[in-house]
Amino acid sequence: MTRSPEVIAGVDIGGTTTQVILCATDFGIVGRLEVPTPAAEGGPAMVGAALDCIRRLLDRTPARLLAVGIGAAGVVDARAGRILVASDSFRDWAGFEVTSEVQRALGVPAFLDNDVNAFLRGEAAAGAVVGVPHVLGMTLGTGVGGALWLDGALHDGPHGAAGEIGHVPGFGELPCTCGGRGHLETLASGRSIAARYGERTGRSVSARRVAESAARGDTDALAVYEAAGAGVARAILITAGLLDVTTFVIGGGVSRSWSLVEPSIRRALAAEPPVSGRPLRVLPAGLGGDAVAIGAAARARAELKVDEIQPTTAV
Repeated sequence: MTRSPEVIAGVDIGGTTTQVILCATDFGIVGRLEVPTPAAEGGPAMVGAALDCIRRLLDRTPARLLAVGIGAAGVVDARAGRILVASDSFRDWAGFEVTSEVQRALGVPAFLDNDVNAFLRGEAAAGAVVGVPHVLGMTLGTGVGGALWLDGALHDGPHGAAGEIGHVPGFGELPCTCGGRGHLETLASGRSIAARYGERTGRSVSARRVAESAARGDTDALAVYEAAGAGVARAILITAGLLDVTTFVIGGGVSRSWSLVEPSIRRALAAEPPVSGRPLRVLPAGLGGDAVAIGAAARARAELKVDEIQPTTAV
């Protein structure tokens, strides 16, 4: 009798969409679904949408589910598997026991990560920084997030906030969504790029429209991206100086406009090299929109210690 392939589910619960993948233990994707996140309906509905996707994928691809990894926006207690703090985009999400709900529904182990930590796990497992022992991962999306990979493992610090470079002050005086001032997020997030362009032009447009304008040579749009890239470079130099990390991987929606962000990053780094004198590598994410889900699956794979399981193939 042919043995069913063994798979791990990776889930990316974002404010707008929820992406679910089934992947083999070598991270080859054998199925994927994406649905709107019912963020306004509360934690049970959000996890329920992810569970429904997993079940539908398993119906399409008969396989034995080993575990589920979840990457979620907000501050999470990865050890306890629950959400600690969530933005006002989510209803009844803070305090929700994510992993216990998934385990009860599916009967397999489940593991929770902050979405930026999951992003970096994904890039380290199967993306742009495979085999690199020391990395700062940065996501430039609706907000700006950061995560640290040290000595070949995620380093989340004693309170789960290590690497959160997006909310370190010293990047001006603009108010941040977190309540602070002068954070990198006020310059380099998609929301702030749209806001900074609006301040310069009086036009209310999305970050995507700002990118399109910059690509056409709009000087105001180019100036906004110049400031965003310079801010990212400063964050990179701070990290390099404090931790002697020399590799950086950048993802998130803003990174899709890499050709607009990268030049100003390069110029700023060339003007002020790190004290170590070592060259800095700044790389765009290699997994695109799959990074968080693959990273969540990578966390589950590591927790299960399935290194000896033979890779399966798509069916």
